[in-house]
Amino acid sequence: MNGSTPYDLPLLVYDGDCGFCATSLRALRRTLPSWPRATAWQAVDLGRLGLSADQAQRAAWWVTGDRPPRRGAMAFAALLAWQPARGWRLTGWLIAHPPLSWAAVVVYALVARHRRHLPGGTAACSVSPGINRPKIRSSPTSARR
Repeated sequence: MNGSTPYDLPLLVYDGDCGFCATSLRALRRTLPSWPRATAWQAVDLGRLGLSADQAQRAAWWVTGDRPPRRGAMAFAALLAWQPARGWRLTGWLIAHPPLSWAAVVVYALVARHRRHLPGGTAACSVSPGINRPKIRSSPTSARR
């Protein structure tokens, strides 16, 4: 994070213009035993959180201040791992580690890319094509082919 932050941490940063995002957060708030401060990226000083507007438009973020912000699926894994109940913490830990983390990143990217078509989604939920694709590193042998 860049400098100190005036925000209560942990902080879940989401797209306040996205109806699907707001609907999803309301469902999570009803389901989880503990809830952090959650705020739309449009209402915070992103620079103080170590984020850019481009990053915030593309994914939800979990900001704690003691480590780099976590993006997308890893933000939600961190939210679950932050819960007081062991079951939720274990679920968060499992999602954050391979092989489940691999699937979580792909699923999050698909949901983010198509969120305008999901419950609560509107045209304001649209994200530019290609921005949520996971980065796949090629192996040294595949680069030589």
